[in-house]
Amino acid sequence: MAFSAWLTAHYEEKGPVRWLAFALELVAAVTLFLLMFLTCADVVGRYFFGNSVDGTTELTEIGIAILVFAEMPVITWRGGHVVVDILDKMWGSVALKVLGLLSAFLMSSAMYFLGVRIFELAERSLRRDEITELLEIPVGYIVQYIAVMSWATAALMITYGIYHQIIQNRD
Repeated sequence: MAFSAWLTAHYEEKGPVRWLAFALELVAAVTLFLLMFLTCADVVGRYFFGNSVDGTTELTEIGIAILVFAEMPVITWRGGHVVVDILDKMWGSVALKVLGLLSAFLMSSAMYFLGVRIFELAERSLRRDEITELLEIPVGYIVQYIAVMSWATAALMITYGIYHQIIQNRD
């Protein structure tokens, strides 16, 4: 089976979003594997050799940030967030579409401005040469990654709202 056929069979997304979802999930999967390997090496080192891996806590924190923010745009595009639909039966389909678009706009705006603020904090962190305590990894680059993924989530949230509320759900 060709890779593109496999990708088409396993990913419902269309066009470039399919490739973006695959790339981000690949980053998350590799990060998760490395976290698993790091944890196993740390435990084996601690119990069998009396010495744990230096910086495991820092690497785990960075790995979790990479993992979470790599998956956030994908989950957003797939509509995987928690949704409360208590009033959906009482409202008409037009009102639900308007509310869906409004909520997509508000969430994407919030993620965009959150990304702007996070990027400002990353720039400040790089200017001050902030590093992690043990491994001395520059913190600013990780924070910049979080800002960029927040912007990607904002972009996919607004396109999700437009695509799913207007194009896909035409009556």
